[in-house]
Amino acid sequence: MRILGIDPGLQTTGFGVVDVDGHHLSYVASGTIRTTSLALGDLPGRLKILFDGITEVAARYEPDVASVEIVFVNVNPQSTLLLGQARGAAITALVASNLPVAEYTALQMKKAVVGHGRAAKSQVQEMVRRLLQLPGLPGTDAADGLGLAITHAHAGAAMGRMAQVAPLNRRQHAMYKGGRSY
Repeated sequence: MRILGIDPGLQTTGFGVVDVDGHHLSYVASGTIRTTSLALGDLPGRLKILFDGITEVAARYEPDVASVEIVFVNVNPQSTLLLGQARGAAITALVASNLPVAEYTALQMKKAVVGHGRAAKSQVQEMVRRLLQLPGLPGTDAADGLGLAITHAHAGAAMGRMAQVAPLNRRQHAMYKGGRSY
């Protein structure tokens, strides 16, 4: 199975691609999609770069599944909204590429890769390097993308086995149900 991990960001989006064969992980590719060539106020242009870049990565590496980081709420609500729009562009590109999308928080990714949720970016980089036997450290955003792919390689198999035993239902908390919000 080939997994594409996406760490969304409005200025820099990291991606990582790994192959999984049983418990063996193999590095395929990683990198970043940058929108810094455009003016800060050109949100539609930046979102288009992200959409096109992720679509190109999906077409080039032909993953079977994708995993994306869930955005957490920042102190600054405007930053959270902008990051959410970048994440939306990423997920839309993946779905348009006919990929199933799994979602993980940064805490889940850090626990899966490093062993604890408060890990520093440098620790994630080092563990990704070790797990994939890379000759050097990947960039921070690319390491997060690879970390999300590794997380899905570990957690996705367990979730699949659980789904075979009992159906996994999406939680209704904070969602519209029966036309009303609660």
